[in-house]
Amino acid sequence: MGVVLTKDSIDLGIVVSDAEKSLAFYRDTLGFQAAGEMPMPGGGTMYRLLCGTSMIKLVCPRKTPPATAPAGGIGGAFGYRYWTISVSNIEALVADCAAAGHTVAVPVTTLRPGITIAIVEDPDGNWVEFLQA
Repeated sequence: MGVVLTKDSIDLGIVVSDAEKSLAFYRDTLGFQAAGEMPMPGGGTMYRLLCGTSMIKLVCPRKTPPATAPAGGIGGAFGYRYWTISVSNIEALVADCAAAGHTVAVPVTTLRPGITIAIVEDPDGNWVEFLQA
């Protein structure tokens, strides 16, 4: 038997190096709704943001972790390398991200008729894919 869902979306935790830069990207540039913050056991702070009904949890630890994820997006390493947000305003969104100084790893690209993607790096180099269908 598989999972029995109690929620139609996911919660995603992202460990960040600079809370203000990450909040500027996810909250201010992408427009995620602030849903509160809380102290983390062992030190640090979790900032909760809503992307639709998904909860994005930015965790800024008190101590710097001993390692960082390798750069390079999809081809850089195994493991979680990107996540996708379905949007209806991909051109404007990517332009806003670029204007705010965020790296556009993959420009707006039509994969096939009716399917367009782009990928932007967050302040820690994590890839966020936008998909417009």
